[in-house]
Amino acid sequence: MADKIAFLGLGSMGAAMAANLLKAGFPLTVYNRTAEKAEPLRQQGATVAATPAEAVREADIVFTMLTDDKALEEITTGPDGFLNALKPGAIHASCSTVAPDTTRRLAEAHAAHGSFLVASPVFGKPDVAAAGKLWVGSSGPAEARERLKPAQEAIGQGTHDFGDDPGAASVAKLCGNFLLGTVIEGMAEALTLAEKCGLDRVGFYEMLTSTIFNTPVYKGYGKLIAEQHYQPVGAPPAIIRKDMNLVVQEAYKNEVPMPFANIIRDRLTATVALGEPDVDWASFAKRVSEDAGL
Repeated sequence: MADKIAFLGLGSMGAAMAANLLKAGFPLTVYNRTAEKAEPLRQQGATVAATPAEAVREADIVFTMLTDDKALEEITTGPDGFLNALKPGAIHASCSTVAPDTTRRLAEAHAAHGSFLVASPVFGKPDVAAAGKLWVGSSGPAEARERLKPAQEAIGQGTHDFGDDPGAASVAKLCGNFLLGTVIEGMAEALTLAEKCGLDRVGFYEMLTSTIFNTPVYKGYGKLIAEQHYQPVGAPPAIIRKDMNLVVQEAYKNEVPMPFANIIRDRLTATVALGEPDVDWASFAKRVSEDAGL
């Protein structure tokens, strides 16, 4: 019999991941603070809970996909959190991008309760999540990692194991998001220089991504930057600025100079300050063009 799953947090990523768990045959209960976001999943066969505790009461596995550390801690160990309602031996698959120490702290709370936390951050935009093609990181107790694999397989095209430290997959996620930021900054600088020197911006992008940068990341983000059209929204600038803050904090704590991380965070801060709604976080590339007088 398939594990019973609860899914908490039904934003664009969470809703797509939850739908794939349903398609894979897992009995699913969902919760979202804004209740109407759960309605499409109800229509697909999920049970909708009124509170986090109600959602997890019979769950073998609890997925969370939330905005930030504060939201994750509140829904897990806060006054109205789900931890006390979770049955012993259950697994919390935490998919949110949060500080490694937040993950470790919550893992300790789970251990005291008799349950497990496995960090399960994901790489991919909402369309990738809808297609079940996310890349999943996994770290935490070995037994729980093994039990979680079938559910992770339902949401992704591959799971990468980072070992027993619950914070390890969170480190990997922060490093990955930092690298995506460097791709955006680098492409923006190169395309801006090319444009100012008289090259066609889109044509130069097409040359790059059909030759030496023929990879999904450069093709996907590069297209947005080349065309200067930052739709559809994979993640808004404010969300990834939060991630870059976490990168800088982790670098400071571990005495790793990361000047590029500070540049990307500053670009995102300027983008957030401009208050542009409904644009992808890659829109910080526009700051490069503006600095160059374009």
